[in-house]
Amino acid sequence: MQVNSEQIPTEDVTNPTTPAPAPAPATGAARARGRSAVVGLSAGDLEKAAALLRMKRLALGLLIAMAVIFTLAFAFQKQYPWLEYVRAAAEGGMVGALADWFAVTALFKYPMGLKIPHTAIIPRRKDQIGESLSDFVESNFLSQEVVQDKLASIDIARKAGTWLSAPGGAERVAKEGGAIIRGAFTVLNDDDVQAVIEGMVRKHLLTPPWGPPVGRMAERIFADGHHHKLVDLLVDRAADWVDANHATVNRLVSDRSPLWVPTFVDGLVGDRVYVELSKFVRAVQSDQNHQVRQSIDAYLTDLAQDLQHDPAMIERAETIKSQILGDPEVRELASRTWGTVKTALLNAVDDPDSELSQRFKGAVRDFGSRLVNDDELAGKVNAWIGDAAGYLVNTYRSDIAGVISDTVARWDAQETSQKIELQVGKDLQYIRINGTVVGALAGLAIFTVAHLLFG
Repeated sequence: MQVNSEQIPTEDVTNPTTPAPAPAPATGAARARGRSAVVGLSAGDLEKAAALLRMKRLALGLLIAMAVIFTLAFAFQKQYPWLEYVRAAAEGGMVGALADWFAVTALFKYPMGLKIPHTAIIPRRKDQIGESLSDFVESNFLSQEVVQDKLASIDIARKAGTWLSAPGGAERVAKEGGAIIRGAFTVLNDDDVQAVIEGMVRKHLLTPPWGPPVGRMAERIFADGHHHKLVDLLVDRAADWVDANHATVNRLVSDRSPLWVPTFVDGLVGDRVYVELSKFVRAVQSDQNHQVRQSIDAYLTDLAQDLQHDPAMIERAETIKSQILGDPEVRELASRTWGTVKTALLNAVDDPDSELSQRFKGAVRDFGSRLVNDDELAGKVNAWIGDAAGYLVNTYRSDIAGVISDTVARWDAQETSQKIELQVGKDLQYIRINGTVVGALAGLAIFTVAHLLFG
């Protein structure tokens, strides 16, 4: 915000004893508010500008009053000797008022436009002031000990836990989390995400050979006997099939016998084959140590070893992998995966009664209750927050404090001076008022002591 000299009304200090011109009918805050669209000041700055103007006029009014009193007392002191005390008080008041006017004005500008040394301190030294303020903040506020002590006194973990477990806390977190998810999905490009998923599938699923890891996993499964239930299921299904397909067995035997064999012989052979097949299946089903089961175990164990160590088997596994997951299949998998995840999350966050939302809110409330009631967990969270804040402060303290000096350095010198005057100028005018009063009392005291001592 560029503030020019018209934005902050000031009295004419070219001649401090000259009364300020009579204000127009609309003055002060009302006039400032009427000009807000022109000068671009906020409502708060307008109020401060009006208050600053009033205090400057009051301080100037006291100076003028002292000048008038001094003039009258000086003119009539020979007729009325007691006016000598009044004159001395008014004289001291004028000196104090002028001295403090000079001191206050020298902070923000050159008094009466005269480039007197050590005046216009803020405009000339704004960069040094910004750097000093930055160093002060960095040294006294942005230290690990100060930040950690403050965080420890606040007990953030329990405060956060109380809020999370209270009615509305979890709902607010879920609402804000849903807004973040929706915003993320709005920003993310579907093609880019699918490309990332496809790249991850290729890197972690397709590039590594399948044979050795599948063989190691199968070896553990077979060694622990987890495959026996699958073998039992296959044998049971085979037994069920044999029980339900007597006619099918007879037909298969008849279809494969020579034409010259009589039909009744085919029937006898088929029945015999069926009975033997049924006995065989039942034997495998009932005997866990049957030779067939042992053969299956040996075959599977050899297969697991071949997948790990046999180059030919490993190559066959790679061929199967490329047939199952070629380029079109991988792209389709990435597209389907992203579409499913996106749809599921959007539906869940849009519906506050969805299972995901309810579970998330329940987890948040539970975590909040644990923070309140579990001293160990709360202590760990507070320690983690303190350590994280301490690390950030130690690492970035100079960058954080540098914002102050960099910001002040970018400000225009005149603008900086006027901004600061707008904030503290009203209080500084009390210095002028106090200087007038103290100067008057000091002048009266000095004159009285001198009169008593020297007559």
